[in-house]
Amino acid sequence: MAIRRYILATAFAALAVMPVGRVKAQKANEGYVASSDSVRLFYRVVGHGRDTIIAIHGGPGVDLESIYGDFTPLADKHVVIFYDQRGTGRSTLPRDTTVLTAAAQIADLDAVRRHFNVDRAILVAHSYGPLLAASYAIAHPEHVRAMVLFGPVPPYRADFWQRFGKTMQARMDSTLSAKAADANRRLAAGKDIRQACHDYWAAGLVPRVADPSSVSRIHSDLCASDPAGIRYGLRTTNGAVMASYGDWDLRPSLKTLHVPMLIMHGEEDAIPMDMVAQWTTIPGSKLVRVPHAAHMLYAERPDFVWPEVMRFLDGLPR
Repeated sequence: MAIRRYILATAFAALAVMPVGRVKAQKANEGYVASSDSVRLFYRVVGHGRDTIIAIHGGPGVDLESIYGDFTPLADKHVVIFYDQRGTGRSTLPRDTTVLTAAAQIADLDAVRRHFNVDRAILVAHSYGPLLAASYAIAHPEHVRAMVLFGPVPPYRADFWQRFGKTMQARMDSTLSAKAADANRRLAAGKDIRQACHDYWAAGLVPRVADPSSVSRIHSDLCASDPAGIRYGLRTTNGAVMASYGDWDLRPSLKTLHVPMLIMHGEEDAIPMDMVAQWTTIPGSKLVRVPHAAHMLYAERPDFVWPEVMRFLDGLPR
């Protein structure tokens, strides 16, 4: 049961664990956005260009550091806004957990968009992030220019948890599971959170990449944020936000969207490809299957993923 709780509690989190200096060479603008209920959202902006991308991290419960180091190719030709979702990283960690909901996250994303005066944003999201991105697009279609989904959770729940959990359990041997459980206990106790975080994700990374050697290509550091935010996100935000989605099914609403969308999914991702294919319910969307890659596809196969993304973005109508 401990193994299963570990797997399900971290179902969609991005799994980057290796810090590098690649992003530090860029000058970043950082600050806070106030959402509608006075929650403060930490942001970081990099890049240049006439188009603006809002990058949406996974989890729920991780933070912008989980994708920041690997999304830098986007900053070569675009302004990229990263932000920590409420209850994560350097954003507000609310005492009242009833505000950790999908509806609140949609409002937060709109607050970020409005703060930067972006009329129509391009949303680029990973893992759980696509569920938030699509929910936002359904609520505010006039403010979404396009979407790119990396390793998305399915647009509907059905038996997703069972299928995903079964695959993840099969990929974790007893040694790996013991290491994960030990790190999880240390996180719960709040002891040396940063080290516990590194140990936690070092174990969690293995079943989420196609080839262990690809770990060296991951440039983000999931444990670089505020320790309190790391612990709160994993221990509190993850479960609260995911529970707020209930038995989700976006497919009926997706049929009404007319937003260009690129879906990229690793052929070896534990998130089932046939369920991910249901994202193509959006008219004109495109699903690209990425060979020799799993959940961290943009780091595992940058040679395949980023050219495809750039072609999509360059081809958007002006």
